[in-house]
Amino acid sequence: MKIELHEIPISQVAEGYTESEEGGVKGYGGLLDIRPPFQREFIYSDSQRDDVIRSVKNDFPLNVMYWVVNDGGMYEMLDGQQRTISICRYIQGVFSVDRMKFGSLTASEKERFLDYKLMVYFCEGDEREKWDWFNIVNIAGERLTPQELRNTVYPGPWLTHAKSIFSKRNGPAHNLASDYMKGEPIRQEYLERVLEWYSEYAGFTGKTDDRIRYCMSDCQHKSDAGALWLYFQNVISWVRCIFPNYRGEMKSVNWGAYYNMYHDREFDAVELERRYSILAEDEDVTSPSGIYEYLIDGNEKHLNLRSFSKRQKRAAYERQNGICAHCGKHFEFDDMEADHITPWRDGGRTTPENCQMLCRTCNRKKGGS
Repeated sequence: MKIELHEIPISQVAEGYTESEEGGVKGYGGLLDIRPPFQREFIYSDSQRDDVIRSVKNDFPLNVMYWVVNDGGMYEMLDGQQRTISICRYIQGVFSVDRMKFGSLTASEKERFLDYKLMVYFCEGDEREKWDWFNIVNIAGERLTPQELRNTVYPGPWLTHAKSIFSKRNGPAHNLASDYMKGEPIRQEYLERVLEWYSEYAGFTGKTDDRIRYCMSDCQHKSDAGALWLYFQNVISWVRCIFPNYRGEMKSVNWGAYYNMYHDREFDAVELERRYSILAEDEDVTSPSGIYEYLIDGNEKHLNLRSFSKRQKRAAYERQNGICAHCGKHFEFDDMEADHITPWRDGGRTTPENCQMLCRTCNRKKGGS
């Protein structure tokens, strides 16, 4: 791996700076690809962005940047995208710092800003050496998310189109489903989640990471991500159809997994709403988002039903003289577990009078029956 240090003035790096969906982010007279496929979207906060500009204005040193030297005199940004975009956007007047835009600076202030020297390492080597160096650089900075790392392996038109839908704030996916999704689009969390769902729906098997990778490899050379986008729209439409009344806790539900399993089943939206209202008022139900999951698959574990307190369990243990209510044998308190005499599903509440103590073996048998 050949690495050489260069001092490049900001004026040269910002020359010909452009941002577009089709052409990506370019600078250095069009020779520098500032956001190649392995790079994340712009994620700096306003304060981080402004601190970069203040550093340049005060002639404070910025950390070194790394560019990969490609054939034909072209370059790819290996490390330094966030700082470079912050600088170029400031020059273009996109934002102000300390209430001052670049265009409002004096001629000498502009000249001083543009003459600031960026310390850039030019890196030349084979693909393996470049990726090894990229991983080293990534350890020192803000680590890439798992999906950002996957994006480095499967670049192409399909991924570019998918990112235009799922990886932008106020992009199509965010505008459609921000009420139903957790995560940050620009950190690839929307894309990762929908790929988790879609890979399962499309029949890929294995652990989640393996499924996503198989799916991305299969789709890599397709011209667009239309099938992925259509699938996502179908998931959200299905949710809105069976649960038309929106509540904030819907963000926490793994909707795609349920769509994959139950989208062919008929649900009565009116009945689901009636049952939701009853469960939401049930003091034993401690997981509001779990109500949706329970209404779909009927598994009580989603409800995180309230447990008997230690005081209630101790009172029941003393009342039973340490005798298991099922097998009739004596056990120490710590070897017994609390159980609802009348099950919750049959109307039993988590109250002292509905508590009985069973040995672990009997309670496990009852739970599995």
